[in-house]
Amino acid sequence: MKRKIIRIDDAICNGCGQCLPNCPEGALQIIDGKARLVSDLFCDGLGACIGTCPIGAIAVEEREAEPYDERKVMAGIIPQGENVIRAHLEHLRAHQQTDFLEKALEVLRENGLGEPEPIGAVPFHGCPGSRTVELKKNRVEPEAEDSINAASELRSWPVQLQLLNPNAPFFAGADLLIAADCVPFAHAGFHRRFLKGKVAVIFCPKLDRATDLYVEKLAAVFKSHSIRSVTVVRMEVPCCGGTTELVRQALRSAGKEIPVEEHVISLNGEILK
Repeated sequence: MKRKIIRIDDAICNGCGQCLPNCPEGALQIIDGKARLVSDLFCDGLGACIGTCPIGAIAVEEREAEPYDERKVMAGIIPQGENVIRAHLEHLRAHQQTDFLEKALEVLRENGLGEPEPIGAVPFHGCPGSRTVELKKNRVEPEAEDSINAASELRSWPVQLQLLNPNAPFFAGADLLIAADCVPFAHAGFHRRFLKGKVAVIFCPKLDRATDLYVEKLAAVFKSHSIRSVTVVRMEVPCCGGTTELVRQALRSAGKEIPVEEHVISLNGEILK
């Protein structure tokens, strides 16, 4: 069958192995100094490993591949213990894979096992950079708007779209700020002008390879939560227009009609529109 599945660029991969912990399904191994997809059966094509590759050697492609087999995946996951089982179930939830999730829970029940407590009810053991955190601060506002000691307006973590969990609680009733990666560097007043009071999501429509996955992930956010508003801030360069287009595709995919307020920033840091 033709389906989405990961592709590893051998010419780029350096065999660091950082992708392996994010594939509890067991689809990846380091062989002859390179990360390898060992079986189509174990790869669900959702790309959880992409965000952990530090050099961009992993992408998602659509090709002829054996169907993903949740039962065979669970047969390999269960002996690895509760933390690996939990990581797999959270992975399926984050990508809205309800059919696979029900099959995984069915296999657990057949083996006399209960569902592990969700992440958040137990200590976090993954990469600190991808841990979901809602930031709450007691802070004193600086006297001057341009003070170098101005407080951060960041309310949630992570901010990179590759790392975000669409089910993160901070999305509930949120005003969403979707910004191109370069914007905070170009516009000096980014925190006070755009970020204040919003949940931030950032990505690069030109350099990031997982744009199809981005549309799916944003659509999952729109479907799962009552998003109050969407603000897009992008650079003036033509390729950055893809930021807004990906958001609009995600809204269409989710069947949501939320007005998108777009701001364009010049290379000099000025707000053009």
